[in-house]
Amino acid sequence: MAKSENDQDDDYKARSVALRLLARREHSRLELTRKLLQRQLPKSVIETVLDDYEEQDWLSDERFAEAYARQRIEAGYGPLRITGELNQRGVAANADTLQAVSLQDWSDQAVRLRRKRFGLSDLRGQLEERLRQMRFLQRRGFTQEQINAAMDAVEPA
Repeated sequence: MAKSENDQDDDYKARSVALRLLARREHSRLELTRKLLQRQLPKSVIETVLDDYEEQDWLSDERFAEAYARQRIEAGYGPLRITGELNQRGVAANADTLQAVSLQDWSDQAVRLRRKRFGLSDLRGQLEERLRQMRFLQRRGFTQEQINAAMDAVEPA
């Protein structure tokens, strides 16, 4: 009987912790699994709870991917970085938000980020500075094509 009570306690704890986490923001299934495992909850209980929450549509990897991608785009990150971060969170990076952004929009985003961070001065003959700015955009997750577009953008003097 004590085992049954313990199972019920674990189920209650898993449900309440998962619900509290989901009330704050969207989470991927992998993120919630990791957080519940950190609380020493049995994997079987975690899987059951998360399956129930997915059935009730309280947990959705697609919704998480949309919200996460939108937030990271607004923060100035490129498609490669966002895709990698989604993969780390256990979500296949086919987020509609990423698909909806055109290649031109990504290039424009890279230009805006460069303008905000460095300005759009002409860097011909300044190899070190050009490389520094390109590395910054690369770390932000932009493709080489998008970085080249940003580097080619120059404000008139």
